[in-house]
Order: sequence, then structure tokens, then C-alpha cells
Amino acid sequence: MKHAWASTVLLTTLSQQAHAVQYLNTEQAQKALFPQATGFTEQDWLLTPKQLAAVEQLAGQRPNNPHVRVLKAQQGQTVLGYVVLDSVIGKYDLIDYAVGLNADATVKQIEIMAYRESHGFEIRSPAWRAQFAGKSASHGLRVGDGIANISGATLSCTHVTDGVRRIAAVAQVMLRP
Repeated sequence: MKHAWASTVLLTTLSQQAHAVQYLNTEQAQKALFPQATGFTEQDWLLTPKQLAAVEQLAGQRPNNPHVRVLKAQQGQTVLGYVVLDSVIGKYDLIDYAVGLNADATVKQIEIMAYRESHGFEIRSPAWRAQFAGKSASHGLRVGDGIANISGATLSCTHVTDGVRRIAAVAQVMLRP
């Protein structure tokens, strides 16, 4: 009986892991988001308690960490925007994604970097990801309000959208004080 249970757990784990796909690494995501960039500079945005409260007010959720790893995209001396790498839970596993932000704190584009769930991979669709372009923390970044849901990928859609809204709120607080 013990062996049957252990075999079931092992097979379930392996079947879930078999769906894990790494689509982009950090450098590939940077180039996909800002192909014209000639360089990326790593920054560490540290949110103060007051900024954390402002993000929570805008996004409806507080960042998990006051430190946000940001990559500033530049073409020569011109700032093109920012790349923020993040992860959210899908249904059971993490979804790694990157958000390209314009200098005005609006979303330029998102890229799904790694998807580990057995269902819901449709969020990688260019049409679904295109919905985020031009949106801000306070405008149109909710499933059903600016972002369409995908049947069979409801949790992935919702959690990625919530994460993008949180990142857009952080950008708004940091870039538009």
C-alpha cells in the first residue's frame, strides 16, 4: 500500500513537471521587450512604507517584497523603459514573466518566460499578451475589465494580470512621484 501511494505521488509529480517549459531567459526577455536597447542597467527599487501603501492603494495588493529588481533599458543615454521580472502562482506552480514598462509607467508589453502548469499555457498567446499594452495600474488591468479571460486558463490569466497590475503600480509610484 505504501508503495502504491508513493508511486502515485511520483507519477503525479513527474506528469506535472513534464509540462514545465522555459520559453525565455532574462536576456531573451529583455531583447523581446526592448529590441532597440543598446544596454540594460540593473537597479534595485526599494519601496518605503509610504510607497508600499500607495502601491497597495493603486493595485489592491501589497508587494511581497519592498525590493524590486528592475532593469533599465537604454539606447545610448536615452531611457527607453524598464524591465521587471516577476513570478506568480498559476494553479499549483509558478509562472515566470517579464513586464516591459514605458518611461511613463504604462505597460509596454509582457512576456511569459516559464510556464509550469499542465493547463493554461494559452496566456502565451500574442493576442492575449497584447491586451496589456498601454495600460496603467489605475486603468484596465483586471480580468473582465480591460483584460479578457481565457477559458481553461482562468487562474493563470487572473494571477498574471494581478501581478502586472502590482508591477504597474510600483512603477507609477517610483516613476511618477
